[in-house]
Amino acid sequence: MREKPLNERIDNAIDKIKTADAILIGAGAGLSSAAGIDYSGPEFRNEFADYIQKYSFRDLYSSGFYDFPTEEERWTRWARHIRFTLLSRDAMPLYKSLLQLVDGKDFFVITTNVDEQFRKAGFPIDRLFEVQGDYGKMQCSVACHDKTYDDTEVVNAINAHAHDMTVDSRYVPVCPVCGKSMDVNLRVNQYFVEDENWHKAANLYEKFITSHINSRLVLLEIGVGMNTPSIIRYPFEQITYSDKKATLIRMNDSWSLGVKENADRTISFAEDISQIIPKMVDGLTNQHFT
Repeated sequence: MREKPLNERIDNAIDKIKTADAILIGAGAGLSSAAGIDYSGPEFRNEFADYIQKYSFRDLYSSGFYDFPTEEERWTRWARHIRFTLLSRDAMPLYKSLLQLVDGKDFFVITTNVDEQFRKAGFPIDRLFEVQGDYGKMQCSVACHDKTYDDTEVVNAINAHAHDMTVDSRYVPVCPVCGKSMDVNLRVNQYFVEDENWHKAANLYEKFITSHINSRLVLLEIGVGMNTPSIIRYPFEQITYSDKKATLIRMNDSWSLGVKENADRTISFAEDISQIIPKMVDGLTNQHFT
């Protein structure tokens, strides 16, 4: 099936958003990449040049799984990672544009991103489910209790005192309950802590979905790859299939097409997300696309 022209797809997407009863945003790493967080390009290579030289790191994501021999070395890398992706960045313009796109609508966000960009851009916390964790939080590495802690002070201290990709052990956090090591609150193993706020957000997400069954729901899926398709991609396809009033708008440069059963209710964009969202905002604001 031949893809419709870009202008026509943007107009169709704008029309669906204008007439939607509700909008469910599902966002993955592709959104933050399009917004300007450099996972493997020049900015990453400049910031992590010493790690690339010593450990042959290829990108930000895979470097997070390196098995360092000491906690001092592991946390020093994480401290720089968190500064690079979280602490050194304000709200990025693309996230602000996305908020403009759904302004005035009943919306909710589920995201696998852990960089707090949605919160920084002004998305209300009670409309946001950060399902995979948060760079700004840490937890017991063996999940001896279900609480998370702000890691800003720890990260800043490590970055201030790091030398030769390690730091004195006094700056490395330990669990206040069991004394074992701490981890960044990310879903990387069976010990991921789902704290009280995580469960509250999960319940709000489920409530949003159930309250909009058989309504004109737009599922706006942005930059969701195939690392964890069961969290956003597959559920969004299932909702679209089950609810004949729903529309899936998918933005993905590698996997933009929907399943054939949903083809007549899927609007696909393989084009640059950083260009498509502002054009949609402009079209929604001015009632035309140029």
